[in-house]
Amino acid sequence: MNLLARLRQDDVFGRVILNSAHLFSSNSLSLALSFIQGILAARLLGLTDYGLVVIVMAYASTVNGLFSFRMSEVVVRYGGEYLETGQREKASALIKAAGLSEAAVSVLAFCFVAITAGLAARFIAKTPAAQWMMVIYGLGLLANFNAETSTGVLQVTDKIRLRGTINLIQSVASALIIAVAFLGYGATGTSHLTILTIVLVAYLLGKTILGMGLFIAAQVQLRQVLGSSWTKVSLKVLPSVRQLIRFAVSSNLSATAILIFRESELLWVGFFLNSAAAGLYKNAYTLISFLSVPADPLILSVYPELNRLIVQKAWPRLGAFLRKVTTLSFAYNALLAIGFVLFGRWALSLYGDQYIAAYPAMMALLAGLAFNYILFWNRPLLLSFGLPTFPLWATLAAGVLKIGLAFALVPRYGYIMEAALLSLYYILSVGLIVLRGMVELRRQEGAA
Repeated sequence: MNLLARLRQDDVFGRVILNSAHLFSSNSLSLALSFIQGILAARLLGLTDYGLVVIVMAYASTVNGLFSFRMSEVVVRYGGEYLETGQREKASALIKAAGLSEAAVSVLAFCFVAITAGLAARFIAKTPAAQWMMVIYGLGLLANFNAETSTGVLQVTDKIRLRGTINLIQSVASALIIAVAFLGYGATGTSHLTILTIVLVAYLLGKTILGMGLFIAAQVQLRQVLGSSWTKVSLKVLPSVRQLIRFAVSSNLSATAILIFRESELLWVGFFLNSAAAGLYKNAYTLISFLSVPADPLILSVYPELNRLIVQKAWPRLGAFLRKVTTLSFAYNALLAIGFVLFGRWALSLYGDQYIAAYPAMMALLAGLAFNYILFWNRPLLLSFGLPTFPLWATLAAGVLKIGLAFALVPRYGYIMEAALLSLYYILSVGLIVLRGMVELRRQEGAA
C-alpha cells in the first residue's frame, strides 16, 4: 500500500489535514494582508515611528500574556476529555469557569497596562508621549475577554476552522483602513499625529473583531453541543478544582516564561537599544513568521487529536501520528527556508531600502524558528500527557541563559545578536521538551 493510500485511511491524520487546510487558506490570506498593511504602515510612518507603534502593540500583548491562564489549553485538555466520554455537565461547568476566569483576568490586564503605561513609554519605547497610545491599544484586551476560552471551544467541537475565517475578516478591516490612510496621506494635508492614531486604531479594530468574533462563534457551538441551558450548570459538578487550578497555573507559568523569553522580543530590543532597532527587528521577525502560516493551523488541529489518542491509550497510533505530522512539517519548512535565503533581501526592500539591513537578523531567526515549527507539537504532547510543568523548567533553563547573554551581548552587538540568542533559545527548549515527550511515550508503550 503506498503512502497516499495509508494517509487517506488514517481518519485522525485526515481530520487534522482537513481542518488545517481551511485554516491555512484563511491564515495565508490574513498574513498576506498583514504583510501588505505592514509595508504600508512602515512606509507611512517611517522607521522610528513604525518601531514605536510595534512596541506599543507588543507591550499590551505581553501584559495580556503574563496575566492569561491559557484557558484554551485547559478547555482542550479537560473539556475535550469530558466531551469524549459523554460528561456534558462537567464540560459545561469547565467552560463556564474558564470563561469567567478569563474575563476577570482581561480586566486586570487592562488595568495593569493603564497604570504602567507611563513607565513603559519612558523605559521601553523611550518616548514618554507614547503613554496614551499604550492605554488606547490596551482596550483591545477588554474586547478579547473570552478569546482563549472560545478558541478552546472551537478546537474541541471540531470547528477551529472558524477561527481562520474570523482572522481573515479582521485582517481585511485593518488593511483597508491603513490603505486608505496611505493613499490619502499628503494629498489631504493630514497631520503626522493623526496618521499615527489612524494606524494604531486600525490595529485595535482588528484585535476587537477577532476577540468578539471568536466569542460569538464559540457561543453558537456551545448551544449546539451542550444545549441552550449550559450556562446554568453549577460549577460544583467539577470533579477536582484543585487539579484544574494546578494545570491552569502550570500552563500559565510555562506560557509566561515563553512570553518573556521569546514573544516579547520587541520590548527587549526597545529596552536594550531603541525604537528604530525595534522596527528593523519587527520586519525581520514578521517575514520569518510566515513559517507559522502552515504551523498554526496544525497546532490548533493536532492538540485535540493528541489528547484524544492519549485518552484512548492508543500508543502505536500516537507514535505513527507524530511521525506523519513531523515529516509533513519538515518538508514545507525546508522549502520555506530556501525561499527566505534566496528572496529575503527583496522582501525586506518592500518595506523600504533602509529595512534591507535586517537580512542578517532574519537569517539568524530562521534557524531557531524552523526548528521550532518542525517540532511544533512538543508542548501540546506533554500537556496531553498531564505533564505541564516540564515545559516550564525547560523554558526557564533556556530562557535564563538567553536573557543573561542578552544583557552582556545585545547592547554591544545589536539586534542581530538578539535574533541569534532567540534561535539558541528555541533549539535548547524545544529539544528538551521533545526528548521528554518521547521518553514518556516509550514509557506508556512499555506499560501497556
